[in-house]
Amino acid sequence: METTRHFVATVYVVNDGATLLHEHEKLGLWLPPGGHIDRDELPHEAATREVHEETGLDVDLLQEHDGVSSPTVESLPEPAHLLLEDINVSEVGVGHQHIDFVYYGRADSRDLDPAEGEQSSEAWEWVTSEELDAGRFDSDVTELSREAIALLE
Repeated sequence: METTRHFVATVYVVNDGATLLHEHEKLGLWLPPGGHIDRDELPHEAATREVHEETGLDVDLLQEHDGVSSPTVESLPEPAHLLLEDINVSEVGVGHQHIDFVYYGRADSRDLDPAEGEQSSEAWEWVTSEELDAGRFDSDVTELSREAIALLE
């Protein structure tokens, strides 16, 4: 059976030793901001757009470039990770998959102002490395949160 795959972008936003997570309404998982990449977007553009829509924050992405360029080629900012994620898993199988461009980003503020239609600012939590030890979060989210905090602080 053919597997449907969607391209998404995620950002682990860091400010003052903590990363920003929320409990995703549909998935019931604690996740950083992110979402689907629009047809006319590049992954890093979707990443910063999603952060701004969901939280009101502007972030500076930690970006690596390989420097390859020509009149017809441009290097894109490389994500920290590129993940294949199973979504809507049941006893029948995997509903679909996300190909996730995972970035790390720094925010200058913790003042949240989500766009209309997004989860309220109360749904979001700034989580420190110590709070990640409590076991509330999936292991991948904990690992990537720790890595983002370590690299950006």
